[in-house]
Amino acid sequence: MTFAPNITERLARARADLRMGVPVVLDGGAVVLAAETLDAARLADLRSLGGDPVLAITARRAQTLKVAAYDGDLARIILPPDASLSWVRSAADPADDLRMPMKGPLQSMRDGSADLHRAAIAMTKAARLLPAALVLPVADAAGFAAKHSLTLVPADAALDTGLSDLHPIISARLPLEVSEAGRLHIFRPDDGGEEHYAVEIGKPDRSQPVLSRLHSACFTGDLLGSLKCDCGPQLRGALAQMGQEGAGVLLYLNQEGRGIGLANKMRAYSLQDEGFDTVEANHRLGFEDDERDFRIGAEILKRMGFSSVRLLTNNPAKVARMEASGIKVAERVPLKVGENLHNHAYLATKAAKSGHLL
Repeated sequence: MTFAPNITERLARARADLRMGVPVVLDGGAVVLAAETLDAARLADLRSLGGDPVLAITARRAQTLKVAAYDGDLARIILPPDASLSWVRSAADPADDLRMPMKGPLQSMRDGSADLHRAAIAMTKAARLLPAALVLPVADAAGFAAKHSLTLVPADAALDTGLSDLHPIISARLPLEVSEAGRLHIFRPDDGGEEHYAVEIGKPDRSQPVLSRLHSACFTGDLLGSLKCDCGPQLRGALAQMGQEGAGVLLYLNQEGRGIGLANKMRAYSLQDEGFDTVEANHRLGFEDDERDFRIGAEILKRMGFSSVRLLTNNPAKVARMEASGIKVAERVPLKVGENLHNHAYLATKAAKSGHLL
């Protein structure tokens, strides 16, 4: 018998540690600190260990910093001997890129494996932090973790892109403005991540394609009525159409900001105020255009007994990802609502760079 956490639980603990600025240890032999939550004391402690720490950043961020990404998807920047906390944060965070564009010259490693650095970046992304981490090799990972009471995680588990098991927790009747025959289902992942929701309208026939929408949470648009995006109108428009037809399922997935989290989304908004479009802003932060995992939506639909959908979306990529996840898309139903003077350029970028059919 053991009460020790399993791999999934240790990864959840590691994400929480990184968000608080606590180091974690990779079993391949490295201590990792998230650049965003690093403080001066722990930077000094890291340096006192000796060795050669590096700052691991994504190739997207490396492109902005004009540093060679020899590892393809990432760059390992050699930490200068006099690098301060502000230097590390400035390299990770594009907030002052235009005010202080010259951050170099920067040198990146080209020799040796980058697997541990790749795992470090994956963990910072999973923690909804900036995708940048300080990584220092340690000889005895398990011993180092035990000595300093740090979470030890397998590097391959940090890199695992498998979908965490989702469990239905509860569902209850929820009368809505669009339909009194509403029901809300709550699904919880095993990995300690955010819960996801399914709003069921009426009693959809499980043997027929259900009118469905995969809607990613948008605090600013859905709740505050932001004019910078079309999310709020899409949410309400999708529910209204389901109410009119008498049946449907809206999946509300907690993947704010295309999967980068609300704080990083606000960083992207700040960059947009400097003249960058939505895709360019994500890249300068170190993220891809879209970091969401639509397999979550497909899994929820399967759990609810659906195998095919009429998908309310303007995004062909959603159709492809649903099909790849085992959900047949019988029809793509356009959802063109919410354009205004404030989001016209944003929607144009989605059409030009992300393939949305607007």
